[in-house]
Amino acid sequence: MQTLMPALWRGLWCLLLVLCAGAAWAHSSSNSYLLLSEREGATVLRADVHLRDIDLVFDLDADRDGQVVWSEVVARQAEVLPWLAQGLRVGTEATVCGLGVIDTQASERADGIYLSTEWRLACPSGVGPRGLGLSYQLLFERDNLHRALLRIDLPRVQSSAMLSPERPTVALPTANPSTAEVLGSYVVEGVWHIWIGIDHILFLLSLLVLAPLVPARQWVTRWAAEPRLRPAFMEVLAVVTAFTVAHSITLSLSVLEWVEPPASFIEPVIAVSVVLAALNNLLGWWSVRRWRLAFVFGLIHGFGFANVLLDLGLPASQLAVALGGFNIGVELGQLAIVGVFFPLAWWLRHTAFYRWVVVVGGSLVIVLVGSVWTVQRVLG
Repeated sequence: MQTLMPALWRGLWCLLLVLCAGAAWAHSSSNSYLLLSEREGATVLRADVHLRDIDLVFDLDADRDGQVVWSEVVARQAEVLPWLAQGLRVGTEATVCGLGVIDTQASERADGIYLSTEWRLACPSGVGPRGLGLSYQLLFERDNLHRALLRIDLPRVQSSAMLSPERPTVALPTANPSTAEVLGSYVVEGVWHIWIGIDHILFLLSLLVLAPLVPARQWVTRWAAEPRLRPAFMEVLAVVTAFTVAHSITLSLSVLEWVEPPASFIEPVIAVSVVLAALNNLLGWWSVRRWRLAFVFGLIHGFGFANVLLDLGLPASQLAVALGGFNIGVELGQLAIVGVFFPLAWWLRHTAFYRWVVVVGGSLVIVLVGSVWTVQRVLG
């Protein structure tokens, strides 16, 4: 045992570094929001970019108090606006539409304050707003997880798209997309969201980590490895099903505008759910049944999913298709995570490494990370 403990501590430190890096990664990635609409006969492009992201480029925090305020943005506006304009391009290979600034203002979203800028498109004579392409090149070099969520709300055309480093340009549709195109697009969005949602992933993994062990009236490090696959699999199935049913309910309620709790409440509670799920692992025999936690807090996570979906925008004519596609994508992404984690957990279940480093050490680290998220989200 004495020769084993140094290896266990090294494993614990490695896990700590990985999860803390994951926490940092979760907060370094970000989204910008683009809206293409028509106003008073003119095509208007709006871009909402988080002040935190602009600060990465321009170091806006002049007084070094750790906060970027609107006055600091205004002081650098002469530099920021040209940077925004050069990172956005609307046109064809042969033509580029000019961007005439209409307005700039601060706007608040669930994760903080954004700079919102509107431009009037001035395309060359004979070039209409449709049949063009939109290119977005802001922040990709600094954060390869950054995404721009584009919503198109033009007469007779309502659509959405996500721009990424791999896909920085999208063709503006000339007609509403087909049902199959809407479904496929929102499935992809759902998969992507669960994969970059570190808080959702840690919550789910916290509920699954004890599945390969047999509950006993002892400290969890003394629980025996489950000898049969079926009980462990049924435990995983119960957790995943409860989480799926719960977040599907509130995702639908929120998107249909039947229940709309504020994001300022939902996001801290999601962080608290991560903490409680991890702490529950350390209670051993006296812990709450994990599928119950999955259902109760899955209701809260569903509202978090809905916030992202609403930011992306939903085609009014195919609302059910978009909602269903996003939910399917979330489930596929979730199953992929479980499909990677569970075989590894089953393989390691006999080892002291799994009990001490993965179960105990991992739960403690998740408690720490979730507590940091809670404070961050409460303080705004």
